[in-house]
Amino acid sequence: MVLVHGLLRSSRAMEPLAMTLRQAGYSVCNVDYPSTEGEPDALVADLDHEVRDRCGFREGPIDFVTHSLGGILLRAYAAAQPALEFGRVVMLAPPNRGSEWVDALGKTWLFRALLGPTAERLGTANDSLPNSLGPAPFEVGVIAGTRSANPFSDNVIPVPNDGTVAVERTTLDGMADFLTVPETHISIKRAPEVTEQVLHFLRYGSFLHDAPST
Repeated sequence: MVLVHGLLRSSRAMEPLAMTLRQAGYSVCNVDYPSTEGEPDALVADLDHEVRDRCGFREGPIDFVTHSLGGILLRAYAAAQPALEFGRVVMLAPPNRGSEWVDALGKTWLFRALLGPTAERLGTANDSLPNSLGPAPFEVGVIAGTRSANPFSDNVIPVPNDGTVAVERTTLDGMADFLTVPETHISIKRAPEVTEQVLHFLRYGSFLHDAPST
């Protein structure tokens, strides 16, 4: 099991989830990569080093849980390593179809200085990084947040959104299941309900959905 953090974060951001997964019996490797320091190919190489060398996963199937940019990086990793065998994947708040925030701010000097060259590639254009990667080549469930702590997000991103990514832009062709939760882009990775859903998907390949009313 490999956990992959998001932009401007480190493995510490995923550690609460890692602890719960370990308590549930999983062998967890919570990786680090320099999310603001490299182009996509360099970050993919960093992830490959973490998975194979630090974590020691050289054969599959390997399960993954990702947050935000981590999901896009995993998709790029899968494209670069087609022989690697993936298990089940849960993506939390992934900009699978890009983010309008990048459309609005990605070309500014400050954005690139703070967030780096890969973040600049996360817009909604057809040739953006996430939109150029194609359908999921692995069994994946996506969880999107619907609550924003950003007072300006609804002026930039379609509603509902998590303050960073619109729900409609988290979806991915080929995904096995999809769920929304009332969490922000930041809180989604540590919410107890989300952790329960992550565990359920990893075990059964689906999320726990509310039963239809009768």
